[in-house]
Amino acid sequence: MEANIGKTDKMIRIAAGLILISLAFVGPKTPWGFIGLVPLATAFINFCPAYKLLGFNTLGK
Repeated sequence: MEANIGKTDKMIRIAAGLILISLAFVGPKTPWGFIGLVPLATAFINFCPAYKLLGFNTLGK
């Protein structure tokens, strides 16, 4: 897995993931908030499978 997520993209994914996960505990309190684990995981491993399929790369190499 070659990294394909840049710094700005990574920060946006972390913020979005935390916001989505917070929905599981605050607000509607539905399990759908745990979908926020996906952007968090992709941010921490620096790889997005969807980007690979679509040919995107925000890393800037």
